[in-house]
Amino acid sequence: MEITKAVIAVAGSGTRLLPATKSQPKEMLPIIDKPIIQYLVEELVDAGIKDIIMVTRWDKKPLEDHFDRSFELERSLEKTGKNKRLEQVRKISTMANFIYVRQKGPYGNGTPLLSAASVIGDDPFIYAFGDDLVKSKVPFAKQLIDLHKKEQAPILGVQEVSEDEVEKYGIVKYRADSNELEDIIEKPDKKEAPSRHAAFGRYVLNREIVDILARTARGKGDELWITDAIRNYIQEGGRFLAKEVEGGKWITTGDPESYLRAILAYAVDCPELKAVIKECCDTDEKGEG
Repeated sequence: MEITKAVIAVAGSGTRLLPATKSQPKEMLPIIDKPIIQYLVEELVDAGIKDIIMVTRWDKKPLEDHFDRSFELERSLEKTGKNKRLEQVRKISTMANFIYVRQKGPYGNGTPLLSAASVIGDDPFIYAFGDDLVKSKVPFAKQLIDLHKKEQAPILGVQEVSEDEVEKYGIVKYRADSNELEDIIEKPDKKEAPSRHAAFGRYVLNREIVDILARTARGKGDELWITDAIRNYIQEGGRFLAKEVEGGKWITTGDPESYLRAILAYAVDCPELKAVIKECCDTDEKGEG
């Protein structure tokens, strides 16, 4: 079965980035010359995804507009001979078939899946969080899809975090000498964490997990967690795998420090910006900035 659909959760408030997110979605904040969400969409498209279902809320219209045509802007660019910019702008709306669904239900990262359940279908699909990026030579979504083709099992992306960070994430417990999950625990105390491998916003899921999620009770913080549905899937005999990023790393953007790190991670790939970064660093070292 080819994986051609992806669900992106983009209904969060972005409170850790206020006031920048007061009147715009956090996923639309720029990294160099593209919004965060476009990097994610490009990763999915490069992995062969055709249909992208974004689970939104009332204040996410700028995000929808970004992936729509902008005829007035296109005419202006065409008239002024800015053909490269014109091509960039036109490409955005044709990268994939975009579907928008309003989120309904309790807080939690499992709710977007239930909101999109009627349009997901019965085939496996990618599930992603709109503020999580993965910078890698081979798109991480493709790495997940390739592993799924081989193993025919659902998968989540993991990355090692520091001991002090395990309380922020779902932490996986492995079966002996394998990448198969024995368990996953949402935001454990660092003394009880079974590993330092944190799950982040990239999954290959199947319909069975969506159905299990629909009958999963709210968990920590009275929220609906995808972690709890995965635990139930495993406890019911399902096989679930973890996959580390090859040739790259996961970059979150949900707070000011992480957002700045993401900007720098992409800026160093731009030849015209390397001199700017060096200049700023040199200025700071001299105590003049």
